[in-house]
Amino acid sequence: MYVFIYATRKERRESKNESELALKTVGIIGGVGPESTIEYYRQIFACYREEVPDGTAPSIIINSIDVKKVLGLVADKELVQLTDYLASEVQRLSRAGADFAVLAANTPHIVFDEVQQRSSIPLISIVQATCDAAKALGLKRAGLFGTRFTMQAGFYQNVFSREGISIVLPAQSDQAYVHDKYVNELLKNVFLPATHDALLAIADKMIEQERIEALILGGTELPLILRETARQGVPFLDTTRIHVRAVVAQLLT
Repeated sequence: MYVFIYATRKERRESKNESELALKTVGIIGGVGPESTIEYYRQIFACYREEVPDGTAPSIIINSIDVKKVLGLVADKELVQLTDYLASEVQRLSRAGADFAVLAANTPHIVFDEVQQRSSIPLISIVQATCDAAKALGLKRAGLFGTRFTMQAGFYQNVFSREGISIVLPAQSDQAYVHDKYVNELLKNVFLPATHDALLAIADKMIEQERIEALILGGTELPLILRETARQGVPFLDTTRIHVRAVVAQLLT
């Protein structure tokens, strides 16, 4: 476990005047996986500076946890242990001074509600933020890429169904392919042209056969290989970017 703290409120207090002490601090549960956590950090800075162009920086705490442990607990359906683990790591962020927190990955959201119930600080859900974005676009039918756990566990389906939006999954063989490449390549910072092309081919099938209106990139490494913003006019919903904008909105509230 590695905790990285950038510009905490205590440090700011030494150099900022009283009017600026209300700046919020976001805590990030990262490391699941590492590459997307780096992207979160970059994008939060970029998005924040779009909104606050005076050169100031957002206050961020990153708690990088063990991706192997997380995926193992999910695979073994040890969801109580997963909740315990994530809740304890969120509490580390709270003790370090975070005002609110995010899980910088989709798969751990399988126990998001349980972790939120045990957290002393608010959590911003990547699933709810993505649902809000889909609703704003007027979508009714969205495809979903992610790990097998994200695609099959039902937490996307449950949240989106409240807004009348159907979640469409790839065919079983395609789900297996997406999961395999995600776990064995993307999480290890391996981004191959052949995998990129195969993922787009699966997207094409879903667009043409399932008539999806958007494709949710429901894994925070997926936007690192699928840099396109759309396919055949069907938008890709980058859950990392959507989540980041929700984070920055909360920082500035």
